[in-house]
Amino acid sequence: MAKIFIDGDSGTTGLEIREKLADAKNLELVSIAPELRKEVSAKRDILARVDVAILCLPDAAAKETVALADELGEAGPRILDASTAHRVAPGWTYGFPELARGQAEAIRKARRVANPGCYATGAIALLRPLVDAGLIAAQDALTINAVSGYSGGGKQMIEAYEKGEAPAFELYGLTLEHKHLPEIAVYSRLAAPPLFVPSVGNFRQGMLVSIPLRLDALAARPRAVDLEAALARHYAGATYVRVVPAPKSGRLDPLALNGTDDLEIFVFAREESRHALLVARLDNLGKGASGAAVQNLALMLSEA
Repeated sequence: MAKIFIDGDSGTTGLEIREKLADAKNLELVSIAPELRKEVSAKRDILARVDVAILCLPDAAAKETVALADELGEAGPRILDASTAHRVAPGWTYGFPELARGQAEAIRKARRVANPGCYATGAIALLRPLVDAGLIAAQDALTINAVSGYSGGGKQMIEAYEKGEAPAFELYGLTLEHKHLPEIAVYSRLAAPPLFVPSVGNFRQGMLVSIPLRLDALAARPRAVDLEAALARHYAGATYVRVVPAPKSGRLDPLALNGTDDLEIFVFAREESRHALLVARLDNLGKGASGAAVQNLALMLSEA
């Protein structure tokens, strides 16, 4: 029976992971007493006796826990980090199994896995297959627009919305330096970070990530049908990611996949104007966070 320690299980992602794993018969969830959470020796003792530690912590705290695990050497646990701290760090495997051929196997064997960000999951799911297929060039100028439920915005944002003190909709991250940009650029194989405009709506969870394309402005000048075909080929046989025909209504509900670990991809197009819109829909707390973590954990444990 594998022993799993969720470090930071009082936050949104940690609570969701614990709930998803609660009924697993082949796992033992190990906890640390609340009063001992900041005691280094207590945490080191737990790390020494578990198989996998899942980190649901701020970046600085995640780095501290990893350092403790590293001190234990081979006696230390494998790490699945849900923070931003290690997503592009050397020696870490990116936890998006559908990224490319062989990625799931790399996760299966890895000792250090970085869980993707929610926005990054949607953006990379749209872009990486098209870059690999030569339909989008690494140098193409790209813009990403996205809307998320407020549960992805951290403690202060969650409190503001749940107290009724936040607006119905708002743009944020307008410094244009969002924390997901490095992983989007690296794992989409882009030469430079895209222009990313995130927003939040007055709903708890759900997400749409959209990338508008002027097809004639792309180096490859692809047709929209080529984009959809390449995406469909890439995700053929995938359990959680699928390409779905664009609804004729021209509308998408960001809440439609809530409570699932699925990700849907749509290609909207108007060939007459040579415009296309790529859209990824997911639950930011599902495939965008806890669902992805549980998927990665299953891969890591299947190697044993």
